[in-house]
Amino acid sequence: MKLKNIVPWGRNLSEYKDMFNLTEDELKNYQILGCADGPASFNAEVTAMGGNVTSIDPSYQFTTEQIASRIDEVALEVMAEVRKKQEDFVWKNIANPDVLYAMRMSAMQTFLADFKEGKEQGRYKYEMLPSLSFNDAQFDLALSSHFLFLYSEHLDEQFHIDAIDEMLRVAKEVRIFPLVTLSGEVSIYLEQVMDYLKAKGYRCEVVKTSYAFQNGGDEMLRIHH
Repeated sequence: MKLKNIVPWGRNLSEYKDMFNLTEDELKNYQILGCADGPASFNAEVTAMGGNVTSIDPSYQFTTEQIASRIDEVALEVMAEVRKKQEDFVWKNIANPDVLYAMRMSAMQTFLADFKEGKEQGRYKYEMLPSLSFNDAQFDLALSSHFLFLYSEHLDEQFHIDAIDEMLRVAKEVRIFPLVTLSGEVSIYLEQVMDYLKAKGYRCEVVKTSYAFQNGGDEMLRIHH
């Protein structure tokens, strides 16, 4: 896929569970930080089940109406790319582009309905990597969905290192999905980033997940203190 910018495109709780191998215990009992969550319904859905998620994203500086407008703008661009490049995707859990569009719009509508209240409660914060306001080890788990590694053409190696360092400062564990770029290639930064983290004493592992939509995009990076 070719996208000019990093776009707001929301995924749901079921997808997060599959992407990050999240357990019910983690969802209900962990303090979770979602980095670059955008208009995902993950926060709203976990909150509804009694869990604790804080989501950060630069788009949270805007109003519900402004985010909704931006979603409408990019949805057509994203779906045009998906339909043009259907062979780049695994049509298994998601049957076809129409089902994909319905899933994404449903997730994003759930987010939009929750955003104002969630922002007032401090669940949605206008912050961005690689500099966060949170305390050291404030979270049990930090997640990065469809941001790091995926946008390797937009974000350089140093950004990846700085962003992951910061996630590891504020959380006891970090999980990043996927490890491929928009074009479906394993990110050129993955090996260097893992070498860097191991040299700092972190435990890194590439883990298979049950989520597969991009060809080759069924693995996450798990980093432990």
